[in-house]
Amino acid sequence: MALNYDAIKAAAEGYREDMVRFLRKMISFPSESCEEKEVVACIKAELEKLGYDKVEVDGLGNVIGWMGEGEKIIAIDSHIDTVGIGNRENWTADPYEGYETDEIIYGRGGSDQEGGMASAAYGVRIMKDLGLIPDGYKIMVVGSVQEEDCDGMCWQYIVNKDGIRPEFVISTEPTDGGIYRGHRGRMEIRVDVKGVSCHGSAPERGDNAIYKMADILQNIRELNNNGCSESTAIKGLVKMLDPKYNPDHYEDARFLGRGTCTVSQIYFTSPSRCAVADSCSVSVDRRMTAGETWESCLQEIRDLPAVKKYGEDVQVSMYSYDRPSWTGEVYETEAYFPTWINRDSAAHVKALVDAHKALFGEKRIGAPSAMATREGRPLTDKWTFSTNGVAIQGRHGIPCVGFGPGAESQAHAPNEITWKQDLVTCAALYAAAIHLYPQEEQTGDVTQFRAKV
Repeated sequence: MALNYDAIKAAAEGYREDMVRFLRKMISFPSESCEEKEVVACIKAELEKLGYDKVEVDGLGNVIGWMGEGEKIIAIDSHIDTVGIGNRENWTADPYEGYETDEIIYGRGGSDQEGGMASAAYGVRIMKDLGLIPDGYKIMVVGSVQEEDCDGMCWQYIVNKDGIRPEFVISTEPTDGGIYRGHRGRMEIRVDVKGVSCHGSAPERGDNAIYKMADILQNIRELNNNGCSESTAIKGLVKMLDPKYNPDHYEDARFLGRGTCTVSQIYFTSPSRCAVADSCSVSVDRRMTAGETWESCLQEIRDLPAVKKYGEDVQVSMYSYDRPSWTGEVYETEAYFPTWINRDSAAHVKALVDAHKALFGEKRIGAPSAMATREGRPLTDKWTFSTNGVAIQGRHGIPCVGFGPGAESQAHAPNEITWKQDLVTCAALYAAAIHLYPQEEQTGDVTQFRAKV
């Protein structure tokens, strides 16, 4: 059937105030990872009020709403946990009470990414209102937990424990008005250094682990910052954009952007403030572009001159994640989150692009204050940060594509905002895109690049 795009846009506009109210209510509940119980109850109540055919909470604590009666599944994912607020003095207003103007909604989680939950919930309601759920399908709206702690672990649980495997998934992570078809992967690396303690009055008797780590930290910084000329001792991660160092995947790496590494945490042990430190450890946040693997990322740290210098006193490893969810469930997984890219010709990507062109045109749109970061950027692009797509497509090969309210620049920042117009735009696009999904064009070859697990 031919879609009435004006009717879809009118329906989304008609739900504007409901979506704003719902988002502000979600924001009012602090919901850091593993503490999402109250916001899950809020979302469950809203989906039930909207007349979803079934609403449930799984063992991990993900809240799932179902609409439609078909056997095949198309899912829309929104993670509903947020980071904390950091230094409260950096916020100009209460981050959980928030406020709104004619254009924006202020508060922790507006862009990252409870706004996506509001648009998804009402976008699927519009599908029901207008009879847009495709024959043979049911729509799965997921409010997923613990993403900020461990990207994609929630979807490992959904696929492996709940036994649910959608045909494709729309991620509602913020895309700043664009349609995103992939992003870099990441992993969490730990470096441990041993030392020997002694009294601080005679430090030469000991072996200071912090001093050893200082040398290693300088090398890690060089790994991130250096170029890759022949004369460079520690070649920087930018090398993966060069066909000389990445002949099979440099073009994909150029699309995604270079990998990065940064030290995010540091720990030490010492008998006292009057003693030499006998151990030091750091966490390294490693973003991975096409052509990099978790093995290669560990090995490049092991190959740093300072790490080799200290030999067996240094251990380089990958973190595991085993933190209990708000329900008490534990799903242990490696802290490795694979890189992925979809072909821009894939049927599920095409559905979103076609819907956007029919509803809004070929350029990114948004409220006036949002357009400063949107003007001139391609409609179809990629995220800078990481999403649940690392499991959906990266681990499980389930096609994933992104379009969500808000902007990446607002994520984890003080004074976070999102735009009311984005909520309306996204709800309309979800309703149209799923109906436009060209089932006859489905292939098993939608992935342009996918890092091995």
